[in-house]
Amino acid sequence: MADYTEIRYEVVDNVAWITIDRPEVKNAFREQTLDEIADALAGTRLDPSIACAVVSGAEGAFSAGGDFHAMMKLNTANSAMWNDRMLTVAMTIRGLPIPVIAMVEGPCMGGGHELMLWCDLVVTADDATFGQTGARVGACPTVGATQYIAKLIGERRAKEMIFLCKTYTGAEAAEIGLANISVPADQLRDKVREVCQRIVGYSGQTIRATKVSINFDSDALYPSWQHGMELLANIWGSEEALEGMQAFLDKRPPDFQQFRERNKRALDEYRDSFEHGRNQSDKSRLARG
Repeated sequence: MADYTEIRYEVVDNVAWITIDRPEVKNAFREQTLDEIADALAGTRLDPSIACAVVSGAEGAFSAGGDFHAMMKLNTANSAMWNDRMLTVAMTIRGLPIPVIAMVEGPCMGGGHELMLWCDLVVTADDATFGQTGARVGACPTVGATQYIAKLIGERRAKEMIFLCKTYTGAEAAEIGLANISVPADQLRDKVREVCQRIVGYSGQTIRATKVSINFDSDALYPSWQHGMELLANIWGSEEALEGMQAFLDKRPPDFQQFRERNKRALDEYRDSFEHGRNQSDKSRLARG
């Protein structure tokens, strides 16, 4: 196994534990983090005695999502450097023959929330926070959130969560179907260990086969992932996205209305040109009187 600097990895009692280790940013991830998560997960295939994997975050935070200091360097030209890594982690989780469990405490937000969605099972602390904050910061949650949230909690709630940045506690997430089990924070790790040991006691080949079968329907969403990544490629580096992320870093409200007003001026100018016949050459204008 590689030497990791962004995550911690250990195997205990036939369970692989993968912990995002960037607590200084509430375990927000950058490209290197995604590479290490994918590598550690894929590496479980080299040890068939591993019955399941757990993804968590260090020091009381699952993940605050993507690190804006990395995301603000993205644009249309280099978007694949981020988008493909997100897809690699997601497809690695879905393709593993073992269950991957998200152990959620603290913030589970934005891209961190999408990481949770990719996992097979979710065990959460009652007071964790689940949410998609893209609309607040100018990001676009189209690598998992737009595909899966509606399937789990219904389209109305999904739109409320994404359009209005509605958040749920861990207890509420378990109640509506975003999570499987919710327990008090001080019982979380013990509950996850209990779930893992139940899996250790069950048939690995049955779990492998049934995971593939259960995933059949949502595997058909793969074209939507590609579609979502192309949409996201056109968000990265835009003035609106940069305004949202910079406002977050500056701890100030973003000014998104300026872009609506600018778009209105551009549309008004177009319509005026159209209505007064300026959408043609001088030669055409003279020919038509």
